[in-house]
Amino acid sequence: MSIPIVSFIGRSNSGKTTLIERIIPELVKAGYRVATVKHAGHGFDLDTEGKDSWRHKRAGAGSVVVVSKGSLALFADVSEQLKVEEVRDRFLDASYDLIIAEGWKSEGYPKIIIVRDQLGEIAYSSDGLLAVVSDKPINLPVPVPMLHLDDVAGVAALLIKQFPLRRREHEREI
Repeated sequence: MSIPIVSFIGRSNSGKTTLIERIIPELVKAGYRVATVKHAGHGFDLDTEGKDSWRHKRAGAGSVVVVSKGSLALFADVSEQLKVEEVRDRFLDASYDLIIAEGWKSEGYPKIIIVRDQLGEIAYSSDGLLAVVSDKPINLPVPVPMLHLDDVAGVAALLIKQFPLRRREHEREI
């Protein structure tokens, strides 16, 4: 069974990252192993200038993997924008229970919208919409729960209900 994906969408600076950061500990406390995938629409550079991995990449390596006890980092060239399920299928093992994606509003993933002004501030499809999260009242009827931005426990409970914890393959007893 594939790891489920839920996408948090909203305008830049709407609070997506902060909300995700606050929800992860709630899910972990409930026994979930969570992975996150962030969409960076304007590109990014994570490697540190002067470090060996940076030097390898600058020298022309298409991929650089750094491994230590308990950690792995991959810096790789990709020919096109990957979808979250492609990232899941290529890079994540089955031990995760949920992937929280930040972005990918046009993909068909179940989604939670974070709104700071009005619901119409971002284009979205109601298909797969799980909730609207805001720090102020929204004056439009929506067919899903509306939660306050500070209701971290409520958002986590919604995710737990929508994506029940499943026993991992390696934990099953025969």
